[in-house]
Amino acid sequence: MSRAKCIMVQGTMSGAGKSLLCTALCRIFAQDCYRVAPFKSQNMALNSFVTRDGLEMGRAQVVQAQAAGMEPDVRMNPILLKPSSDVGSQVIVNGEVRGQMPAAAYFKLKKSLIPDILAAYDSLAEEVDIIVIEGAGSPAEINLKADDIVNMGLAKLVDAPVLLAGDIDRGGVFAQLYGTVELLEPAERARIKGLVINKFRGDAAILKPGLTMLEEKTHLPVLGVVPYLRVDIEDEDSLSSRLESNTAVKPLDAAILRLPHISNFTDFMPLEQHPLLSVRYVQSPRQLGAPDVVILPGTKNTIDDLLWLRQCGLEAAVQKLATSGTPVLGVCGGYQMLGETLADPEGTESGRSQTVRGLGLLPIQTVFTDAKHRTQDTATVTAPQLAGAVLTGYQIHTGRTAVQGVPFCRLADGSAEGCVKDNVAGTYLHGLFDTGELTEKLVQLLCSRKDISPASAPLLSMQEYRQQQFDLLADGVRRALDMNALYAAMGLEGRNTL
Repeated sequence: MSRAKCIMVQGTMSGAGKSLLCTALCRIFAQDCYRVAPFKSQNMALNSFVTRDGLEMGRAQVVQAQAAGMEPDVRMNPILLKPSSDVGSQVIVNGEVRGQMPAAAYFKLKKSLIPDILAAYDSLAEEVDIIVIEGAGSPAEINLKADDIVNMGLAKLVDAPVLLAGDIDRGGVFAQLYGTVELLEPAERARIKGLVINKFRGDAAILKPGLTMLEEKTHLPVLGVVPYLRVDIEDEDSLSSRLESNTAVKPLDAAILRLPHISNFTDFMPLEQHPLLSVRYVQSPRQLGAPDVVILPGTKNTIDDLLWLRQCGLEAAVQKLATSGTPVLGVCGGYQMLGETLADPEGTESGRSQTVRGLGLLPIQTVFTDAKHRTQDTATVTAPQLAGAVLTGYQIHTGRTAVQGVPFCRLADGSAEGCVKDNVAGTYLHGLFDTGELTEKLVQLLCSRKDISPASAPLLSMQEYRQQQFDLLADGVRRALDMNALYAAMGLEGRNTL
């Protein structure tokens, strides 16, 4: 087959909506009967995923692959940076950990990764019709342009036409777009085939004078004004607005600790669908209050975040709630925190050799090593009151945990996983609520504790729910964009079958 066509979405800033626009385009092209794959050369995020072959990639491209009807493949995100501090990250190349690096060291390294990027891209390009490429941050970050491998630098390498998106919801969208274009080199401007105004609320007719002036000043067409779409699709990182929710408004109150290095908070999106569950993120004992269930999520820095819990008073508050009978659940790093000790003899997790006490709510001990455990798993919960729920998910962690107590679940091969003691449970499984079965069991448990009748309407599985949301997103973006112009920019003809 011939090499795939491509389109690249760049933005005027982080949070301009690039990921959602790419997700929408993946869905639209798939609806139009093209084989399509997402691609982002370098992603920086704490939310990651394990592929079927045990490799790690960013969740944004996982979501985009799901929208395209594709199996997530590490080639879609060859470089993943997982921040571990303000000046350093774990560097993951082709799904494998390359090392922990300060920013300066990575900047010296990254040009040497271009062969890895191109090998991944070229391989995908032989298998699909269209590749939807996502940029990062802004192409006008002039201090970074010399070594760019993710915006215009990548566009040049793969000869990609570009859409430039600005976020009107934050204000100043005309300055965003005009300023970005003006800071680009002539050859870079020539790659931009159109501008997109994203997240608009109101009457688009009011924008017309501004759009006309923008086109005159940039000499580029505005290919669409995308409305603020109320769709529920997984967020990439801690910029997520869902983390700002800290008020309980439904009969059942689920409080998730908003750890400083929280990761994979998308695990808890399925809980938000339930009509009886209010999901909120808390950062202090005052915000925590007296919820019906407390959840400790994953984290990139387990020991540092455990010490933060201790310092801010949340540790004592959680221990008090657990002692009073409130259900407490820990996932991955949160599971490790619930144990008796966390040992980091080589400093691989925290940067120095140390052993710290955990919350002491589960009979487990964790030792951190260099080796990272990465698997996709199915399991059946065996913990009392939640027993029978079938889970599908994945593990991605560096700690090895010795369990002296009762397992939380059994994996498909019969091996024990996690731990439960009375009303406290922990597991390494991310995605544990995706099937909907554990959500139902948890709601039934919480309802019985408050003498509330559980909702009778069956929940959609997360997979079905995602597909519905992808279609809603695609419909909204298709209506807003000049799809004929977009196809023409790629040298293709649209073939809408809807």
